[in-house]
Amino acid sequence: MLCEKTIRLVKSTAPVLQQRGVVITKNMYKHMLGENPDLLNIFNGTNQATGLQPKALAATIFAAAENIDNLGALLPVVRQIGFKHRALQVKPEQYGTVRKYLLASIKETLNPPEEILEAWKEAYDAIAKVFIDVEADMYKAELWPGWKAFVVSGKKKVNESGTMIEFSVDPVEDYLKGIIGRFVPGQYITVRTKPDNNDGHYALRHYSMSEIQVPNSIRFSVKFDDDNQGHRGLVSHYLIEKVNIGDKIELSAPAGDFELDRSLLNSENVPLVLLSAGSGASPLLALLQEQLSSGSAGRPIYWIQSNRLAADVPFVREVDAELKEHASNYKNLQVITEKSERIDKDFLQSNIPENSDIYLCGSVPFMDGMLEHLKEINKHHRLHYEAFGPKMSTF
Repeated sequence: MLCEKTIRLVKSTAPVLQQRGVVITKNMYKHMLGENPDLLNIFNGTNQATGLQPKALAATIFAAAENIDNLGALLPVVRQIGFKHRALQVKPEQYGTVRKYLLASIKETLNPPEEILEAWKEAYDAIAKVFIDVEADMYKAELWPGWKAFVVSGKKKVNESGTMIEFSVDPVEDYLKGIIGRFVPGQYITVRTKPDNNDGHYALRHYSMSEIQVPNSIRFSVKFDDDNQGHRGLVSHYLIEKVNIGDKIELSAPAGDFELDRSLLNSENVPLVLLSAGSGASPLLALLQEQLSSGSAGRPIYWIQSNRLAADVPFVREVDAELKEHASNYKNLQVITEKSERIDKDFLQSNIPENSDIYLCGSVPFMDGMLEHLKEINKHHRLHYEAFGPKMSTF
């Protein structure tokens, strides 16, 4: 239990953390990763380069400072981050390393009075304990411990342009065949690779599982991660270009809490809206399959996808076939941005009915836009989302 003085001092830092938090976290990561290169086996270099990871940590620290007198209010966020940490196999002792460099960066960047630093030392330990306790329960519940070998049993294109490839992988160890089907639709697996151009370090990436109806196998989709600024996805290119059928890759157990509200599976008065951009359709396909296999065929379903080109749209045949066979009340809306179409506030207002249960997934910019539009519309929606990137960067 933190004393009142510590709580008061930490809360007093919230305004400056809101303004300069990203400066603090960028400086922290620079020193921590520079002096501890083994941590490069965990941290996503792309999220460092784009600033998403420092932004996410800064948002977490700011939220903790504002709620230091009621850390229980942060539990939903702690769980979301905790799943990522468990999937990456982050261990309790690594919180001590972050503590050292975070406090040093606060001192270097802000040069606060000593009593502020002492207050943050106490506060950090309290916050870290919340994370460590939540993650301990997640480790106990994981379907398998650590990293396990899977063999690639299938590989196919899931869009016409060939920018997205679906992998089917089977466990090498027989005991895993009976338990991999227990994952929750909407969850993701984490792939650990060691690309030749990564200075000997592991590179880890999360990929949502895209189908639920394949016994003893896991299916996930990988999209070429490129942009117009010359960025080339380290892991996506490695998996698509270098990994072939018969090769082995390592996975940690499924993680995440992006899942259907099962109490609404048979509710024909609460429409289900599945809204995605690009490869964000992957977990939504699993959610769609769960709804169609376990819920009422009369529940209204709105499947809405945004893609740059018509050839980029993933899962066209799968979604169309599933909806036609199992749903009696649905809309399948495709938005192609090359045609100057876009999902904006007016589109959402016109196409999403009031009191919907909405599931969103896509890139961070897409998520930022959709969350802002839906907030403005405010039609009493239930809202769930999974961002491709550190989730707190959309906080």
